Amino acid sequence: MSEPHVTIGGRRIGPEEPPYVVAEMSGNHNGDIGRALALIDAAKAAGADAVKLQTYTADTITLDHDGPAFTVKGGLWDGRRLYELYQEAHTPWDWHERLFDHARGIGIEIFSSPFDPTAVDLLHRLDAPAYKIASFELIDLPLIRLCASHGRPLVLSTGLASPDEIAEAVEAAQGPGGVILLHCTSAYPAPLSDMNLRTLGHMKAQYGVVVGLSDHTMGVTASVAAVALGASFIEKHFTLSRAEGGVDSDFSLEPHELERLVTECRDAWLALGSVRYDEVSSEASSRDHRRSLYVVADVAKGEPLTPANVRSIRPGLGLPPKHLPQVLTGRASRDLARGAPLDWTMVEGI
Repeated sequence: MSEPHVTIGGRRIGPEEPPYVVAEMSGNHNGDIGRALALIDAAKAAGADAVKLQTYTADTITLDHDGPAFTVKGGLWDGRRLYELYQEAHTPWDWHERLFDHARGIGIEIFSSPFDPTAVDLLHRLDAPAYKIASFELIDLPLIRLCASHGRPLVLSTGLASPDEIAEAVEAAQGPGGVILLHCTSAYPAPLSDMNLRTLGHMKAQYGVVVGLSDHTMGVTASVAAVALGASFIEKHFTLSRAEGGVDSDFSLEPHELERLVTECRDAWLALGSVRYDEVSSEASSRDHRRSLYVVADVAKGEPLTPANVRSIRPGLGLPPKHLPQVLTGRASRDLARGAPLDWTMVEGI
């Protein structure tokens, strides 16, 4: 049975392919389109497969309201009003066409997370090759169905979702484009101890789709480990410089770290290989250095073979060591010189 796969912009994504790495810009452009363009350049230079935006305005994602439910409590954005936070972080819609054109011009894929139907319409007009559903929107089944209706792949983050909610979202996302399901811990930043990456294997078996990781931890460890556990898609926030600030900069990678993530994730996938026990080509020169039976002291013809004159040593040009008990019941069939690899023609009387 073949493994599930999805194709985004001509790039096949699945267990049999190198991991697809997405550099999430989010609000790290800091309201500067020049910085947004530079982030796309940095993602391309780091070797990422795609750069991702978020398509919303403060008015399409929340209300301008002062109530306690509209204020963040705890974490990185403690005390911030949602409306003000999203005003600061959003990517202006009139930037989108230029950002899409720039990414395509330098040869990196670009797509986005829509947060309402008007955002889906904008991305459809821009011919986005995929749609990403953020964790907090996973329960918005009408939004998922609308995205799926355009026939492009859907990438679903699962932070905070129950197994039943994930199943509902996967069902709503069904379409010709296919589904990629991302394990996610919705904490910013997320501690490694809360990542529970073993969930990846269960997700793949349970839902029968390509799986990956939306990684909000610091560093690259979780992403590399996820690839080793079967993740085919890695999404990671990035910035030009954490020191320059920004709403997501504290848990974002800088360009040199993103490059390291790309390299190490692909190396981890390469190291997975396939199930095999036979010798591989790089081992060929090592075979002769395994242990085998050697003559370790001169033996005259007819003398008994004993532990004093035959032993298991390196290199591996003699008989396998498993034959030592049998060999020690025999005699030398001819004069044997110290340092000679033992073979059956040198043994008699057994």
